[in-house]
Amino acid sequence: MDTLSRYKIDFRDLSDEPTAFTWELRDSFFSALDVQDIQHGELTATLRVNKKAAGFRLLIHATGTIQIPCDRCLEPMTQPIDAEDSIEVRLGDTFDDDGERIIIPEDDPVLDVSWNLYETIALAIPIFHVHPEGECPEEVSQYLVADDEPGGSDSEGATDNQPTDSRWDALRSLLGDSEHTNSQS
Repeated sequence: MDTLSRYKIDFRDLSDEPTAFTWELRDSFFSALDVQDIQHGELTATLRVNKKAAGFRLLIHATGTIQIPCDRCLEPMTQPIDAEDSIEVRLGDTFDDDGERIIIPEDDPVLDVSWNLYETIALAIPIFHVHPEGECPEEVSQYLVADDEPGGSDSEGATDNQPTDSRWDALRSLLGDSEHTNSQS
């Protein structure tokens, strides 16, 4: 079981020189965060901390692969990840994360970066992610026919050789009547 304590950075312990941390993010990392969208992962994440006059700049780089559900068939698919992000960290009175910078208390300057690592990875996932053509399971693929392919849906929403639901036929007749009425006006 991955404990998230290893992703805590104590800024008191950092020198003025750039410091780098490297983690192997596996399934236990995603389980510990209790996230549902990423099922498995094999990534290497590097965090580089640079001290600045007004605080710190954190540079995150994550590479590897994750498994997520395919948007087309819902079966697991492998998604390559190569993601980068940067975070500004400053010391202050109380914790605050406004989305652009994080302020951590001066009396306890420790930051858990596990969620920042996850967000960097999650934001690199394409909005629409599907298996390459032909890799969805055959039992699902037979139902995934594009509208412009033979056997696909026609403009009325019914396939060439399947009967339509009579309730839709009644609605279509109303639509047809309204189009006929509108064209006469």
